[in-house]
Amino acid sequence: MENHKAPIIDENLLLQFGARTKSYSKGTIIFNEGDVAKYYWQVQSGEVKMNNFNDEGKEFIQGIFINGESFGEPPLLLSKNYPANAVALTDVVLLQLSQSVFVELLHEHPETAIAISTRLANRLYYKSVMASEISSQDPEHRLLKLIDYLKLHVEEIPEDEKYCVTLTRQQLADLTGLRVETVIRSIKSLEKKGALIIDHRKIFR
Repeated sequence: MENHKAPIIDENLLLQFGARTKSYSKGTIIFNEGDVAKYYWQVQSGEVKMNNFNDEGKEFIQGIFINGESFGEPPLLLSKNYPANAVALTDVVLLQLSQSVFVELLHEHPETAIAISTRLANRLYYKSVMASEISSQDPEHRLLKLIDYLKLHVEEIPEDEKYCVTLTRQQLADLTGLRVETVIRSIKSLEKKGALIIDHRKIFR
């Protein structure tokens, strides 16, 4: 998954405030559900996922965060424990800033505080939309809602341009609460209906 948008907080500003660079190999746990939030995290390169597991051990991905994106801010701002795990989905390099200095940065740079607030509002909006879709709509509708959200609001690709979905079938399942078999069947059905294009196993919308 690639992202060419500007980082949520300028990297030079983070470094100016004393942010440290942290590297994690693929599969490494960055923090666990229940840990106290102590740092602001921003992805410099690679991908991070936040996830939970239900009582049966099924994974549910809360979000996937890529270059320039931040994660784990709500519990940091509220001084709460993390509600999910953060795991390196690939080899990653992160910028880490302590909570007290992060709050100081927001006070000194209100435009950054607004950018963070806008990003958090966007995530909350997505979760509200997806919660409604998951509870009331069929699998095909759920998948299209997710793909359109990623296209328009994450990658910010114009509606009339083709978007390549870089998530795996399993990741699509984990993000929508569906079984991977259901995702595979639904994608094939959506292709037949002309809603998606499959080319060399890649999904285009």
